[in-house]
Amino acid sequence: MAAPILFPATLAGSLPKPFWLAETNKLWPQWQQSGEALETAKRDATLLWIKRQEDAGLSVIGDGEMSRQHFVHGFVENVDGIDRAHKVEIGIRADRYKAMVPQVVGELKLKGRAHPWEGKFLRAHTRLPIKFTLPGPMTIMDTVADRHYGDRVKCAMAFADLLNQEAKALEAEGVDIIQFDEPAFNAYTKEAAGWGIEALHRAIDGLKTKTAVHICYGYGIKANIDWKQGLGSEWRQYEDFFPALAKSRIHQVSLECFNSRVPPHLMALLEGKEVMVGVIDVASDAIETPQQIAETIKTAMQYVPKERIIPCTNCGLAPLSREVAIAKVAALGEGTRLARQMFG
Repeated sequence: MAAPILFPATLAGSLPKPFWLAETNKLWPQWQQSGEALETAKRDATLLWIKRQEDAGLSVIGDGEMSRQHFVHGFVENVDGIDRAHKVEIGIRADRYKAMVPQVVGELKLKGRAHPWEGKFLRAHTRLPIKFTLPGPMTIMDTVADRHYGDRVKCAMAFADLLNQEAKALEAEGVDIIQFDEPAFNAYTKEAAGWGIEALHRAIDGLKTKTAVHICYGYGIKANIDWKQGLGSEWRQYEDFFPALAKSRIHQVSLECFNSRVPPHLMALLEGKEVMVGVIDVASDAIETPQQIAETIKTAMQYVPKERIIPCTNCGLAPLSREVAIAKVAALGEGTRLARQMFG
């Protein structure tokens, strides 16, 4: 059996959709196709990004979320008990910004599979380990309006049960890592350390595959960039829930690092975990150099054993231009190779 590769680079999840699939430079783009043409375009776009990741030398491959308009609503649209026709405006991420969201109006149930072909398609088109991303239960709860359960925790746990169903199906299709995206953890840090992790445990119950949780400060959109400007000289949100995550059953935990104000020593709070270290800034079009990426990995090595470091993007690349994203994916591979040469 081959030895595990040092610094197995991967992406946080989303990638920009080609112009022939959807609108560009948008977090929630409208599809350019419909019907059978749309389904074909989704698969074609997925193949292109698989190839780009492999060409860059990444170690764990994702589908870039080409089949989903939005990382949360790509799951929610496949759930019964939700009224998507009559959206309402609410404040999300602790009122960081307003959004028009669907309403939970009845008992939540999956309409068969949330992602009926994506996991199998990804597995069939790369020989490398694969990762599939799902929204976390707290983040889903924070991105819908509950008109049925009357309790945020109860509603989140109902979503966790559906996520667990989907995760088990993905595991059966050969997915190596199942990642849950929980940006809401940074908005509700105390709750994250409590029922947020309980909901994650419910979502991973019974899984044998490796699990991860991605926790970021949001996509590189104006609302998130503006919010970060008001967080002061140090971003210490992770400090509230990393100790609890270190005791959790989740295998991998992500954090923002490059071009962030997160104190690097907070990584030490994740003792025993594999750490996805954000070495690529998603809030800038500037392309990181291999030297910058290697230096970020070197910083992480002060607090995390190098065998447990996974170079990653700070967040998804979806709102960026395709050209910038391609360059950043290539930089991630180049920087990781340099780090292996320097620290291997």
